[in-house]
Amino acid sequence: MTVTYTASVANVRFSTFSKLLMLWKGSIYKLLYKEFLVFSLMYGVLSVTYRFVFTDKQKRYFEKLTLYCNHYANLIPITFVLGFYVTMVVNRWWNQYTSIPLPDRLMCVISGNVHGVDEPGRLLRRTLMRYASLSALLILRSVSTAVYKRFPTMDHVVEAGFMTRGERKKYESLHSTYNKYWIPCVWFTNLVAKARKEGRVKDDCALKLLMEELNVFRGKCSMLFHYDWISIPLVYTQVVTIAVYSFFLTCLIGRQFLDPEQGYAGHDLDLYVPVFTLLQFFFYAGWLKVAEQLINPFGEDDDDFETNRLIDRNFQVSMMAVDEMYQDLPLVEKDRYWNESNPRPPYTAATVFVLQKPSFQGSTFDMTMSKEDMHFQPMEDIEENGEEGRRGLRHHHHQHPHLPHPHLPLFNRLLTSAASPVSFGGPGAARSGRLRPLLKRRGSGSSDASMYSCLCQDTRSTACSCGTWGDRHQPLGEVRFLSELRPGGGGGGEGAGGRGLEDPGSPAGSEKGPPGVGAGEGRGGSPPSPGVPSAPAGPTVSDCDPRRAPGMGPSHEDEEEGGELARPLLAPRGEGGPAPEWFPTGKGSLRPGEDLLGADLVTLHISEPLHANGTPRVSGETPCEI
Repeated sequence: MTVTYTASVANVRFSTFSKLLMLWKGSIYKLLYKEFLVFSLMYGVLSVTYRFVFTDKQKRYFEKLTLYCNHYANLIPITFVLGFYVTMVVNRWWNQYTSIPLPDRLMCVISGNVHGVDEPGRLLRRTLMRYASLSALLILRSVSTAVYKRFPTMDHVVEAGFMTRGERKKYESLHSTYNKYWIPCVWFTNLVAKARKEGRVKDDCALKLLMEELNVFRGKCSMLFHYDWISIPLVYTQVVTIAVYSFFLTCLIGRQFLDPEQGYAGHDLDLYVPVFTLLQFFFYAGWLKVAEQLINPFGEDDDDFETNRLIDRNFQVSMMAVDEMYQDLPLVEKDRYWNESNPRPPYTAATVFVLQKPSFQGSTFDMTMSKEDMHFQPMEDIEENGEEGRRGLRHHHHQHPHLPHPHLPLFNRLLTSAASPVSFGGPGAARSGRLRPLLKRRGSGSSDASMYSCLCQDTRSTACSCGTWGDRHQPLGEVRFLSELRPGGGGGGEGAGGRGLEDPGSPAGSEKGPPGVGAGEGRGGSPPSPGVPSAPAGPTVSDCDPRRAPGMGPSHEDEEEGGELARPLLAPRGEGGPAPEWFPTGKGSLRPGEDLLGADLVTLHISEPLHANGTPRVSGETPCEI
């Protein structure tokens, strides 16, 4: 029945598995040789017919058919379908073996909790164990062909000693259209309850333990019944079988060797024998044979379960455990290591080498550390350092509330370059959605002080070229809008203390800003309303818009979207001074209305922060990337 080769592969040596290839019982050769011979014979017949029987016209047609079959044979998903099916069958095969009811746990519980050295006590224990064995026999007789051949009728069961004649009459008197393997389990529970009343089961804990072990035993009997009842869906078995057979029927034609003189691609050689096609058949068809053998392991194949041997073993050891071994104990005496605190069993000469290997202590047992890392640090010093760090952070935030957290440079740099989901300009400030270029000084470092930032109306971010972080930037909560400074969002002209963008060709004193940018009263602007504070001086979004040439007014997009934009004023409150001045020179000369996106490289004059006397400091020509 079961082919056991475990001892042959206990130690890995040269050609360990190769020796198994010579076995015949349970081998793939025994399963597959008939199908292999049929496939080879059919291939040979077609090959001989093509070479010696067909006419030239028939050969040309057969050659076209061969090329067609060989091209489309690989469309059959044989590997996926067959592999998944065999995996399911193997898992089901092992689960069925673990569901075979074994009496070992139950016989130990009966022997230890059902008491009585007299004949009624002995009869009680043997009867309980026989009922359990009878239930296992009935379910195995229902699912295994080998067991059914051994016990074809209930008379054979009675003659074998698993059931008495009175029990058989009682069994047959209980009419049920379903399998009655569970009846001996019910007899077991009633008999245990009677033994509890008689005092042979001492307490309810022992009774509960007996019932639990019986339920485990009965559950395995039930699982065997359901495995036999519920098979792998027939449609899946059919799909796998059709896929394998259709693939190799196609290969009979598609893998034929054609006349090399015809010049077909891949048919330069005529080897007569398709070696790799035969190997492919051997592997795939053998894979299918494995599934055929394991899908029902309760038959009589070489690798099926030896159920009759299991019945004999279980019945013999269970009766011995509850009868002969009941309270039959060997003499309790001191062991040979009674006075030794470290008992060490001896080794033979073949196994003494084990003592030469150190015992495993753990994966970190051999780690090494420097002496400096091993010193404990006083908790007072650790707490003092932590408190100093927290005080330093609070002092930094108090002195520079508008600066970012010193421990989060990367996070703040991401915030300065990422687009904000909040629209600061309102409905009238909606843009086309194109990403605008950022102006950054060439050769500057990656620090925040070298990045000129403001709120650009297109990118909705804080990345632009209006000044350094420490000089120009302020928290978003302090940003003021024109709509907050005057009713209706109107206004214009240059503000008090602020200037618009200067035309490069105009004198320094002729200041002319675009309408709607100023915050105070000036040329082209309306006076501020009573009670509304003056706008802070400084650059506006229009001043730092990279899409505007200096001195330009609103673009056509602005006019199409409702005219003047409600742009935020970015200068800190109470800070005066002119806005940065942008002077395009070199090869970046821009005309009014021209978009910076079209310029390759421009050279800009960027106004630095003001001197103490209020005059701007110009750094000179600073190349900027677009």
